[in-house]
Amino acid sequence: MRKILSTLSIALAALVLTACVNGGANNPGPNEYEIRTGVIEQIELTQAQTNHDSGVGAILGGIAGAGIGSLIGHGTGRDVAMVAGALAGAAGGNYTERQRYDQPRQVQQIIVRVKSGVLVSVTQPINPVLTPGMHVYIEGAGSDARVIPQN
Repeated sequence: MRKILSTLSIALAALVLTACVNGGANNPGPNEYEIRTGVIEQIELTQAQTNHDSGVGAILGGIAGAGIGSLIGHGTGRDVAMVAGALAGAAGGNYTERQRYDQPRQVQQIIVRVKSGVLVSVTQPINPVLTPGMHVYIEGAGSDARVIPQN
């Protein structure tokens, strides 16, 4: 039994260590990213939802609700009032945060034809300098990609 546990521990350690190895030249490091070049084909204004759902409103509302609930009753009734106040405050704080800060914002969707002929779509904050036909760089990938003009 001890030999089996030892073998499994070694196998697990080897698996963990190989998972940490860099994938090679095609896999950039954490501070590196690919830069592609191309020409802007089209730019359209659109709206994107913000991601301000941080939970701060729920936390502050819950604390305030628990504080107000602690002022009500004695003993078990007070405990129930605190829990109910915390739940109601968290729900109200989350609702307020979404209503106040989670509003759609104006962005631009840019379609770029890269040198290989592939079309790439990037949605980013509005950059008034960008125009169709302009030679640009595409920095990054996925939701972190940004289009910037070539100088």
